[in-house]
Amino acid sequence: MPDTPARASIALDDERLKRVYPALVAAVVAGAAVFFTWTRSDMWLDEALSVNIARLPLGDLRAALERDGAPPLYYALLHVWTGAFGDGDLAARSLSSTFAFGALVATWFAARRFGGSRMAWIAVVVTAANPYMMRYATEARMYVVEIALVACGIVVVYRALDRPAMGRLALVGLVTALLVYTQYWAFYLVGVVGLVLVVTRRWPVVVAVGAGVLAFAPWLPTFLSQREHTGTPWGDPVLPGTPIGETFLGFSGGEEQEGWLLLLVLFPMLVLGVFGRAVDERRVELDLRAVPEIRWPAFVGAATLVGGLSLSYLAGQAFEPRYSAIVFPFFVLLVARGLMTLGDARVRVALLALVVALGWLGGVRNVTEQRTQAGQVAAALHANARPGDLVVYCPDQLGPAVHRLGPAGLDEVTYPALESPVFVDWRDYEQRLRASDPNTFATEVHSRAGERPLWYVSGPGYPTHMGACEAIAEALGRARERVFHVIPDEDFFEKPGLVEFRPRQ
Repeated sequence: MPDTPARASIALDDERLKRVYPALVAAVVAGAAVFFTWTRSDMWLDEALSVNIARLPLGDLRAALERDGAPPLYYALLHVWTGAFGDGDLAARSLSSTFAFGALVATWFAARRFGGSRMAWIAVVVTAANPYMMRYATEARMYVVEIALVACGIVVVYRALDRPAMGRLALVGLVTALLVYTQYWAFYLVGVVGLVLVVTRRWPVVVAVGAGVLAFAPWLPTFLSQREHTGTPWGDPVLPGTPIGETFLGFSGGEEQEGWLLLLVLFPMLVLGVFGRAVDERRVELDLRAVPEIRWPAFVGAATLVGGLSLSYLAGQAFEPRYSAIVFPFFVLLVARGLMTLGDARVRVALLALVVALGWLGGVRNVTEQRTQAGQVAAALHANARPGDLVVYCPDQLGPAVHRLGPAGLDEVTYPALESPVFVDWRDYEQRLRASDPNTFATEVHSRAGERPLWYVSGPGYPTHMGACEAIAEALGRARERVFHVIPDEDFFEKPGLVEFRPRQ
């Protein structure tokens, strides 16, 4: 990376304010040392499931992921990481934290190419103070790994375009392969980049990207099986317009008040980053064709987002803003460049400070907020359940988080197949649910519990189980005495409740 050429600064700086930047950068990086590494939240479904899969022997990963629907790289990394540092919340999440700091380094080099060292530091500040980055830096999932790889990819592709030496081309192929083995949305980015390279006739780099895609061949049979039998049964596809808005709001911290306020700052900077050029301290010139030095990155980011959302909709896939992590580095580069178009350094520093302040508000929320009620349910089980008691999960998606925290020695099963709560089998998920009968299941678990208490973990808001979990609860309530221990709370992202069904005397 260090030999990447840098552009001269595009900003018109007041020399008196230059000393402000090092202090601001130092403060934000120090803040990142907290916000990238700590949250009091217990692990929710996706995190607990990731750790459970990662703790399997490496030889079992393919079979487990064929049921889960994800590519293998993150789980292999997490397997090695937790083997070395343990699988506690902080230890497992520290893999993401480490990649988050790596992403800051790669972002600095990427931004330096487009606007000099000043823009590079601004990009680091925007990234380090961003609530979206903080969330996924403290989550045991692959999204920050993806962000770091994309930032590295921007650097290595441009280096290969400067001088297509064998070593530089090999890095392009390596980063391409790592991306497609990390998250399948990477194929949208790789496709757009490949198209741009073909149109511009940069054939050595095209071959390098193609070699990286070819490295995916050993995983292709598993991917095709996942595509056929898994997906996003927990949600419905949505036309691209809404997810585009959700992406920008997600990049600003989500639907909380500070997220909306931060969006009002970041989105105008994004527009200036694409179309603006500083004229003097009070004027910014707009070029509706996009300024030449940022035109291709802006196109790649936009085409990847719009194309990915459109193809996902046509494939019947649901959307969550975390999927847009693939374009987050492009967003940061454009926002940083937008801030650089503000000729008055005092305005630029003030806006950057506002970005940090609003981002830190989101960071405080991420540190203090619980994502799941699994801890409450587990505490109630620790206090009241006895070894051998039957615990039933409906939906099964509540199983991994509660099981991770709950007491050992319980007899735990999930609806509809009476399987272990450690994993969720996403294969033909909706079809298997439609073929199941809640009343038959309730009869079976009632018989299985016998004279023991039956603990029922359930929660609202799962479209795959509409009416099924309620029907099971009603059937059990007719046969047993119902005692509520934990009530689902709408303030939580994941909200399992706990009901004890005691044998009638």
